[in-house]
Amino acid sequence: MDNKEIIEFYKQYSLFTFPGCYKEKLLELPDDIKEIGRIVRSSLIHRTTLRDGNTGTNADKKYGDMTKIPWHQQCQDDYLVTASAMLAELFRKDSRGLLKDRKEIDKPILTCRFIAVLMASILKTKGIPCRVRSIFAPYFTDYVDDGKSHDHWINQYWSENESRWLTIDVDGMSHKTDFDFFDIPDGKFDFSADAWLAVREGKIDENHFHNANGMNGTYPMLWELFYDFHCLMNSEITYLHTPKLALLNNSIAEETKKEIDELARLMQNPDKNFETLKRIWETKKELRLLKGGLL
Repeated sequence: MDNKEIIEFYKQYSLFTFPGCYKEKLLELPDDIKEIGRIVRSSLIHRTTLRDGNTGTNADKKYGDMTKIPWHQQCQDDYLVTASAMLAELFRKDSRGLLKDRKEIDKPILTCRFIAVLMASILKTKGIPCRVRSIFAPYFTDYVDDGKSHDHWINQYWSENESRWLTIDVDGMSHKTDFDFFDIPDGKFDFSADAWLAVREGKIDENHFHNANGMNGTYPMLWELFYDFHCLMNSEITYLHTPKLALLNNSIAEETKKEIDELARLMQNPDKNFETLKRIWETKKELRLLKGGLL
């Protein structure tokens, strides 16, 4: 598959990024990607921001006064799993839709995967190839300086002018770093495939990698790896769902781990290996059929 076909693939909506009846509304947003990111981030509240209140990245109340949020408000990740669902809730709460001056009580409470899905939906609507990536981020040191790399979801979009993928982190843009969140340099985050292989090759301790459930090591690493594989195939599954293999954790046979190693190596260069990854996606049911809920 040539590069043009790959770029075209990432212009296509998935089940999760399709904006439904809100497509025309998204076309009304600015074309500047940084400005789109600011609007998206200002329209939502991350669950950790709600939990921590007016401290940390929200000490200046840039995301609103958390004391104004009703005590019973909880994270809505389990409800608003698609871009169209998120957009429906945004317009239900305020008919103006995505905007910077939304009241605190009218902002959905969502996490990084959902912000990345919404951002991908907007860019795809504007004809910009975009994909969601599930990675580990070591750069949240102004928030939690524990020396670990934390599970996270970001975006990559194709720049026609520069002929390359630009990596952006709309959810993390409020953190203090030495790089631009709308063009994150290589080495500032850990792709899931790189993390898996580094641990398998003994280059780094598995407990360096951590997820929001407080887990370290193989378990969150497998989840992130399979999330990222699905994202590369335009299927941005939710936290509740993963292939059965990820649930086996330490009971995975070494032979199977070697198969996962090979998948990870292919994912290290997803454009070069796109055809092979697509073939695995279409034939390896153990890497695709999900578990969780009623699945």
